[in-house]
Amino acid sequence: MVRILIAGELNPDLILRDFNKFPRLGHEVVVDDMALTLGSASAICAVGLARLGDAVSILGKVGCDGWGDFCCDFLRRSGVDISTVIHDPAVRTGLTVSITSAADRALITYLGAIENLKASEIQLPHGFTHLHISSYFLQRGLRAGCLGLFREAHSRGWTTSLDPGCDPTDEWGSDILDTLEEVDIFLPNEVELAGISRLSDPERALRRLQNGRTLTVAKLGARGCMTLDGGRVIHAPALRVRPIDTTGAGDSFDAGFLHAWLGGRTLMQALRFAVVCGGVSTQGSGGTGCQASEEEAEEKLRELAWH
Repeated sequence: MVRILIAGELNPDLILRDFNKFPRLGHEVVVDDMALTLGSASAICAVGLARLGDAVSILGKVGCDGWGDFCCDFLRRSGVDISTVIHDPAVRTGLTVSITSAADRALITYLGAIENLKASEIQLPHGFTHLHISSYFLQRGLRAGCLGLFREAHSRGWTTSLDPGCDPTDEWGSDILDTLEEVDIFLPNEVELAGISRLSDPERALRRLQNGRTLTVAKLGARGCMTLDGGRVIHAPALRVRPIDTTGAGDSFDAGFLHAWLGGRTLMQALRFAVVCGGVSTQGSGGTGCQASEEEAEEKLRELAWH
């Protein structure tokens, strides 16, 4: 049985949706809708996996405050095991404000507990088969220890995956390349891929990141996704939808890909399953508002004849 452990950040998202123009300093704009919901790449991916029927636990840190309680209650109701969540009275739970529209979104984050989770606080529990980490650059306390965690997971026979998330400093430190030596599946989006590889062309970037071990799957938004299989480019088109909210679509893609890949599907099948999960998630508000179940994803694949 596949059991997935996600080590990552936990915070709510305050989503301000559908602006007529993006705000600039000294000016005020009005949005059409708002919602407070579960945020953070790690938690959205965890809920997506649970929705698909996987056994998933999350190991993160929150403060002893209302935001932390909100996150844990949401995860518990969504079927995610939270027994390994750390409650630290010395920090405050982080918060992200997502200013979003059908076209794109911008994020403003107070890190709080997000940057305070350290590898020294993590004891990998027994009984799992896969370790996933999201938001490599945001999790400043965990970043230096990611390589060791992945190495320990491999020593136990687990598989591993990493979603780098954005780097708010825009430095894209090269230490991530060393970490990738112990990563089986790497899941950057187009901006992250370009920043880490220093190349704007996705195919050239994928080739530069080849290290003999890691399968890098590039999330390209409306252009679908791309990877290399034995040096050959494999591409799956995006699901054609009119997005309502793109928040967390990449994290739902991650959940779909990991569910399919860990379940033994072919690479192309996993890519197609992932783009369906990512696309479906844009049809609701917030990262978890419209995540697909396995049955719903399979039905969409049948409609598209993407078997």
